[in-house]
Amino acid sequence: MNHMELDSYDWRILNALQQNARLSNVALSEQVNLSPSQCSRRLQRLEQNNLVEAYFTRLNATELGFQITAFINVILDKSTNNANIQFQQAIEGMPTVLECYSVSGEADYWLRIISEDLASLSLFLNESLSALPSVRDLTSTLVLNRIKNAPSIPLPL
Repeated sequence: MNHMELDSYDWRILNALQQNARLSNVALSEQVNLSPSQCSRRLQRLEQNNLVEAYFTRLNATELGFQITAFINVILDKSTNNANIQFQQAIEGMPTVLECYSVSGEADYWLRIISEDLASLSLFLNESLSALPSVRDLTSTLVLNRIKNAPSIPLPL
């Protein structure tokens, strides 16, 4: 856990970047009421302390041809040596797996995946995911509608 002390300017910088990561340093400094040089130094310190992990563009998966979003619960065969390591390494090489979480409860992992259609989802589940040597059971849940997808975390202002 990061124990860096943040003041109101730091919080405003983080909030502004969550809203628009493409802000120039000048625009960011105007938004948070700091000089460009002060803003740049603060931002560099926030990045060095891992409070800013990355800058990226969120693309519209549906418009790009990925019509299906699914959540997959994965249960591993624990008798397989290094099952977790093997599974995690395999998942890293699967581009349609957008997120993978190691979880407690009945499942060992939860995956969020995208797929072009039901046929390609079925192919992925049957030939890629369930074919992994450590996978014992899969349960898939199809997303019908996305209600909320917050790209930012709540910050004090």
